[in-house]
Amino acid sequence: MPQMMKKNPLPQIENFLTLDEHGTFFLDEKKVTSQDMGQHFLENLTYSENGSFVTSLEDEHYYVEVFDEPLLIQKIVPGKRTWGFVANYEFEGEFELKSLRLDEWDRFHGRTMNGLPFVFSAKAQNDFFNLVDDYDDESVTWQGQTIQTPTLWSESPHLNGPTWWSDIYKSEPNPRWNLDEPAEALKDMLPRVKLAKSRVLVLGCGEGHDAALFAKEGHSVVAVDISAEAIEKAQKKYSDIGQIQFLQKDLFEMEANQNFDVVFEHTCYCAIDPQRRAELAKIWNRHLMPGGFLMGVFFTFDKYEGPPFGATEWEIRQRLQKDYHFLFWGRWRKSLPRRQGRELYVLAQKKRKS
Repeated sequence: MPQMMKKNPLPQIENFLTLDEHGTFFLDEKKVTSQDMGQHFLENLTYSENGSFVTSLEDEHYYVEVFDEPLLIQKIVPGKRTWGFVANYEFEGEFELKSLRLDEWDRFHGRTMNGLPFVFSAKAQNDFFNLVDDYDDESVTWQGQTIQTPTLWSESPHLNGPTWWSDIYKSEPNPRWNLDEPAEALKDMLPRVKLAKSRVLVLGCGEGHDAALFAKEGHSVVAVDISAEAIEKAQKKYSDIGQIQFLQKDLFEMEANQNFDVVFEHTCYCAIDPQRRAELAKIWNRHLMPGGFLMGVFFTFDKYEGPPFGATEWEIRQRLQKDYHFLFWGRWRKSLPRRQGRELYVLAQKKRKS
């Protein structure tokens, strides 16, 4: 079995690296062209205690803001037990075929023998199909052995009803996703965006902290959660605020008819069954009027199991780029310590039909 990377306690980190979808590092917005430096960053890549990617160079530690997967495999070399690869910055390693998973765009993801996540480039994937003995939608055959290639996300049907969520609110006085305050990015960005008085929809509102902030700013808010316990807590905390309506409802069963100027996303995308993310994106679109805004605080980290489930910027962009213009897209570098290095703030405007 591939060994998973360990989560390491590290000193407070104040530096950031970005790693784009082409596998290129940027330090202080300057492209890292040195192969040795790029390899060094990848060799030292690990997880921080909160699950963010981190690396080091000499005595400096960096959060690594990865757009897709840390390794973009360019070349593969077949082997008996493991396969070799060459990735960005000529970084070399090995992986086992049984680590491979397919995303919904039919791209192969996997983990190296050291647990580092990777994705095949288009060329590597084409070469892979030419090298294996046979393949279909669910497996590949190599040297007479059939290896299953499951989907990136396993199904999580227990998340599709109110029971699981209600049990959490009943058993945990303060669920781990609850901040007892609005998201840091929302508190910072909402005054800057300067929204006109708007009709705002908050899906998966939890105890209502984000919804309450919108209402305090004068917006008319509908806040929805599947858990009756969450809605009850929200109503108790914010019953004195006007212009806010809390609804206990399954968001996938709501009638959507483009009634809202703003849809706000925070801890819903990472909480639902990932198999339903495409459906959720359609729901955002159906609730928003043309020219309306999707505002989101997304979590970008490597985690197949959940909730919370991980995501990549690449995946989120794929879901949105057809229907939205991106007005702001960036990692949030002033997060709470337990979320630092993981939050992505997006402001996108729904396209108007020509």
